[in-house]
Amino acid sequence: MDAWTQRASAPTPAPSDPVAPAPPDPVAQGPDADPESVARKILLDQLTGQARSRKELSDKLVSRDVPPEIATRLLDRFEEVGLVDDEAFARSWIASRQPGKGLARRALAQELRRKGVDDEVAREALDEIDPADEEAAARALVRKKLRSLSRVDDTTATRRLVGMLARKGYGSGLAFAVVREELAEAGRDADGDL
Repeated sequence: MDAWTQRASAPTPAPSDPVAPAPPDPVAQGPDADPESVARKILLDQLTGQARSRKELSDKLVSRDVPPEIATRLLDRFEEVGLVDDEAFARSWIASRQPGKGLARRALAQELRRKGVDDEVAREALDEIDPADEEAAARALVRKKLRSLSRVDDTTATRRLVGMLARKGYGSGLAFAVVREELAEAGRDADGDL
């Protein structure tokens, strides 16, 4: 059987012998890839799952060592054809984060700034948020959290609820007003504690 599988004729390396080098990979030894094609593929891969800001895409190209002139040219072209659009990105980011996470304008502005969206573009998108929607989101957050605060006194509940709203980017005036009204509606009167 060893003759058929050629095990008998193949020398077995001794434990102290170094491992034989791997055979050359013809794909790895092929011609270098065109940097523009590589950059285009990186951009398309990044845009496949979700929209991204120009800054996020630029940072990704820099991390992959794409030459700056190629990155700029491709990002400009992607903007021309509408694949990269910071205004649309900001609007869709707000539409997904404001109702889903209950974030206020201030928190959304910080997130957009971290994503590299220009402040003016972010401001225009944030101006589309209806203040009534923002207040409704705050109320929904308070109602949800209030269920887990049934065993704490009103002062502690107020402090925790206002703190939660502050972390979500709500101003103190709106936060205290919403918390006061929601506590009263739940039969807990915190007016004396505020």
